[in-house]
Amino acid sequence: MYYNDGWTQAEIANKLGVSRPVISKLLQKAKDEGIVNIYIKDETVRTVELEQQLEKYFGLQDAIVVPNNSISSELAKRAVGLAGANYISRNMKGVKSIGISWGTTLAHLVQEYPYEHREDIKVVPLEGGMGVRSVEIHANQLANDFARKMSGTCTYLYAPAIVETEELKLRLMAMQDIEMVLESGRNVDVAVISIGNPFKESTLMNVGYLSDTDLNHLGERGVVGDIGYRFFDKSGNSVQNPLGSKIIGITLEELKNIDKVIAVVEGEHKAESVLGALRGELIDVLIIDEQMAVGILKKCQNKL
Repeated sequence: MYYNDGWTQAEIANKLGVSRPVISKLLQKAKDEGIVNIYIKDETVRTVELEQQLEKYFGLQDAIVVPNNSISSELAKRAVGLAGANYISRNMKGVKSIGISWGTTLAHLVQEYPYEHREDIKVVPLEGGMGVRSVEIHANQLANDFARKMSGTCTYLYAPAIVETEELKLRLMAMQDIEMVLESGRNVDVAVISIGNPFKESTLMNVGYLSDTDLNHLGERGVVGDIGYRFFDKSGNSVQNPLGSKIIGITLEELKNIDKVIAVVEGEHKAESVLGALRGELIDVLIIDEQMAVGILKKCQNKL
């Protein structure tokens, strides 16, 4: 009557001529003795378990795992971006400044972010970004769009992400306007970043920032991933390379000093990259898809 027909305990008690507490005790006894078993049929049960494992294993402040079974990579990227947008919107207490990196997943996050009134918020690009290719995913553009969604303000880093020579980089970084933006980026309350795998489905390759020669060199140095054009190995250590001396943006060491770093990443092919960043303690909050979460934890278990 209770589980199949939806009767209330009071209705059942009246039907059987007993008190309602008797019915309540009998229902509890039915569960205790296994006559009644209750199952939660919900895909979020699986993802919550993955979140708890990630938080415990890596000491994260928060982990959010987005279900992505049987959907395309583009839809998964949008879902992860939406989860990132929702998380940030719910956790803005005390935040006055946000640094944002670049990439397609972060572009989805900004697109999915709700329109809000946070006039006291300042958004800062964490690296340069100029040119005519894929401008919509550069840090400057995302900072502008993000600030507009919040009704806040933003700064612009008027420099390319990667310049032609180290000498040019030093000259640009000596400019007061550029150094002021970089200093603001080093001191934001929250940094929102993504993580790339330079060897598989690489946005860096797609926009022409990396050549095959660069990839061979990075592979020889043990690189597994990048954050804001900064490359790191499987332990999350920064890897020195010719490209690094020509990048205008904050370093991994400076990123690590920011109070809260939120990584929003999609794609199982980035599992090794994210794992390296986690080992290097570069991340405080991780927002990823389910397949990547499974891949990361499986790699950890295989090494135990």
